[in-house]
Amino acid sequence: MSQDHDSMKRNRPSTDGDQLPLRTGLRTRTLSDDRLAFCRQIGVEDVFLDHRSPRGDVFEDEGSGDDETITIDDGVVPSVSELVQARRRAEDAGLRLMGIQSLSYNVYGKIMLDKEGKESQLDTIKRLIRNLGSADIPILGYQWNPRGVVPMRTSQTVRLRGGARGREFDIDDLDEPYEPVDDLEREYTEAELWDNYEAFLEEVLPVAEEAGVQLALHPADPPTVEQLGGIPRLFRNFEAFRRAMEIVPSDNHGLKLCLGCFSEMPDADIEEVITHFGEDDDIVFVHFRDVVGTWPRFTETFLDDEQSNFDPVVAIEQLRAVGFDGVVVPDHVPDVVGDTEWGHRSRAHAVAYLNGVLACADDGGR
Repeated sequence: MSQDHDSMKRNRPSTDGDQLPLRTGLRTRTLSDDRLAFCRQIGVEDVFLDHRSPRGDVFEDEGSGDDETITIDDGVVPSVSELVQARRRAEDAGLRLMGIQSLSYNVYGKIMLDKEGKESQLDTIKRLIRNLGSADIPILGYQWNPRGVVPMRTSQTVRLRGGARGREFDIDDLDEPYEPVDDLEREYTEAELWDNYEAFLEEVLPVAEEAGVQLALHPADPPTVEQLGGIPRLFRNFEAFRRAMEIVPSDNHGLKLCLGCFSEMPDADIEEVITHFGEDDDIVFVHFRDVVGTWPRFTETFLDDEQSNFDPVVAIEQLRAVGFDGVVVPDHVPDVVGDTEWGHRSRAHAVAYLNGVLACADDGGR
């Protein structure tokens, strides 16, 4: 991995051989027949799978039988045959299984903090990457954030239009958010977490390159100043992501570009973010949502909310302009009346809105 960043990114391998257009997708934990049929019925052709963890994880979903999902944990990796079965379930419904949405903290936390047991977690991630490559599943999303330090949101019931409920973060709702959490053995510096992260990339990116799998890094949510709970939040701003892409250059490393998270950042410019990382071919896939407000208080809202921070039509136009031809996923959605835990109605609204924006862009804005 000695080539320079720009020359390598120009040769990034495609996640599929057909050069598909910019398009919508969904994240789901279950690959049940009903869920996959729903995704296809509302106009989606690509899905990302939220894995299950035996010790619990952060994205709740219902109706996931053992044969309809996969389990990943420290030392627990789905076999190639299990991953192929998952991919074929999606294909039988007319969908592409593009990748694993993310990894739970159980799988990377010891690596991040350089603790005993990190070698087991590294082995888990490497085996997962190899198995994904063998199963022709091209993307592994991941994050590099501590869990259990602060809640991702402090309220789940903020009133939106018509009585819909949105999720909010407000730093004033937390007691002593900057004090080290009780079970933290010691405080960590930002420099040592960057060292740990670089060592992680040096271990896993050669494996990803060999396997033909792209790793996609998600921002800290919520983004913060330097630390919360005694642990630095590395991926909290534009500069941190630029550093992440340059520190160990690889065709097989990029962004899970969460526009909502970047919108939460006080100094982030969505147009600058898309332009910079898009022109460098660093965008693997996109989480498409928005908020009203920025750190230290913000509320998730509908994509078509005129009060939200950025214009989704402009964002789609920019993604097109930089040549992005991947998947945009409405990752979080408001709770609307009569909906399910997963949010069938609200996700259908988000997908329909994005598909409409894409259709208008295809038609020259008419």
